[in-house]
Amino acid sequence: MNNFLFVAAENDGIAKCKAGGMGDVVRDVPRQISERGDKANIIVPSYSRLHQNGTLRTLLNFKLRGLTYTAELYEVIPKKEFANVHHYVIHHPEIEAGGIAHIYHDDPTEPFYTDFIKYVIFCTAVAEAIKKECFGKLDVVHIHDWHTSLLLFLRSYHPGYKSLNQMRFVYSIHNLAIQGIRPFDGNFASVKNWFPEINLDYKALMDYRYQDCINLMAIGIRLADAVHTVSPSYKEDILLPSSPPEFIGGEGLERDLQIADNEGRLFGILNGSNYQNIREAEKGNLYRNTITAIFQWLQEESKKYKSDFLAHTGEKIVKFLTEPPAFVCSSVARLTEQKFYFFKRSPDVLMAILEKLSKVNGIMLILGTGDPGYEKLFREISHTHKNFIFVNGQSEDVIDSIYLESDLYFMPSLFEPCGISQMLAMRNGHPCLVHHTGGLKDTVEHMRTGFSFDGGTYDQKMRNMESAFDEVLNIFLNDKPTWKKIEENAKEMRFTWKKSVDEYYTLLYSING
Repeated sequence: MNNFLFVAAENDGIAKCKAGGMGDVVRDVPRQISERGDKANIIVPSYSRLHQNGTLRTLLNFKLRGLTYTAELYEVIPKKEFANVHHYVIHHPEIEAGGIAHIYHDDPTEPFYTDFIKYVIFCTAVAEAIKKECFGKLDVVHIHDWHTSLLLFLRSYHPGYKSLNQMRFVYSIHNLAIQGIRPFDGNFASVKNWFPEINLDYKALMDYRYQDCINLMAIGIRLADAVHTVSPSYKEDILLPSSPPEFIGGEGLERDLQIADNEGRLFGILNGSNYQNIREAEKGNLYRNTITAIFQWLQEESKKYKSDFLAHTGEKIVKFLTEPPAFVCSSVARLTEQKFYFFKRSPDVLMAILEKLSKVNGIMLILGTGDPGYEKLFREISHTHKNFIFVNGQSEDVIDSIYLESDLYFMPSLFEPCGISQMLAMRNGHPCLVHHTGGLKDTVEHMRTGFSFDGGTYDQKMRNMESAFDEVLNIFLNDKPTWKKIEENAKEMRFTWKKSVDEYYTLLYSING
């Protein structure tokens, strides 16, 4: 039996520990490993909340800032039990919940300041737990995004954690754009402040653009035994330099990625989607579930500043209970530049799409939280356009209903490492309209399983987005046989975790069978 440890910031295998697609991956891959008879352990921060009702397994003592820190390791109850899958959290009072999904902090004046501190504590506690064999003797440690790459720093440079070299470390890139850049010195949230005893190899650790800083995304790429991107096309994209907004590539890390590729350490493997043990939604509950969620949010103290807008949204949705729209275009996403840059830069295109929808009694429904600028933009559009429904919150019931009941799922991502939303929509037989980039290229085929748009320049992309939307509405209204065939093709597509994890074992884990 092979023994794995997954280390991440999110894990949707336990309740209330997801902000994005990483949580889905960290939930599903261990389940697939379990089916093969191997053991999977998953560990995430507690964020001062997830350890409650857990079972304390041990105390972990380690040095940071010249002081002794003590963290607590809890085993917690998952959403669903699977043989040989164990879920853990690390609790320490300085590992706090952030404002984004009660996980991440957004420090507007000094990016990554708070998150750097909590993930330093988390990663050092995990290193100590590995050293103490709290999970047994490990074969593979699979770490995810910059939040966990500090484990590779500790393995390479900390004299107390040389034992981590006995196992294989795999690093998955979910979002290359968020890199965890912090100063080497001269700041509370700096490497030297937290590890004063380590002699830093500045040249090996520095960000090429900001040479007085460490780049934790780069550390993962440079020091892992295998590096993994979550789709083949995204791997090819990030080997090239970015030229925004027409093309988003390596985001300053293409040199590191090219080296990893030349060394045979970089692999592009498409994420899978879950087709078993699905949380079933009932059809016909989209608007009822949304109203219920809005009433719940109105009771939350943290949502008081949004109460007027939530009430406004609820008022718009109430009429759909008796007079549903004829066409529902939807999107579920974190409100970030990656997901909605096109709408923010070109609101006129969004207005044109809303006008097209209004002519056919259609609505656009976007659910998400995130960047305050994007939240403000969408709230303003909601106030001026009756058919723009902005659900400014997170609700599993509403999200499941959106995936089940939309006519078109819209993903105009500026870039997309893989994307899971389009797979979930397709699983329910709903076509997607996507930007032809990254993993969306690998999953949606224009006019066969969905629709896509692209262009050599930004203006061409915007014109083609509008044209593609015209094409969608024309087929939906005037060519039902073609629409039905595209729906059927979408539903028949299978992006299975079994296929993906087969490749993980061979390419990432170096395990045959």
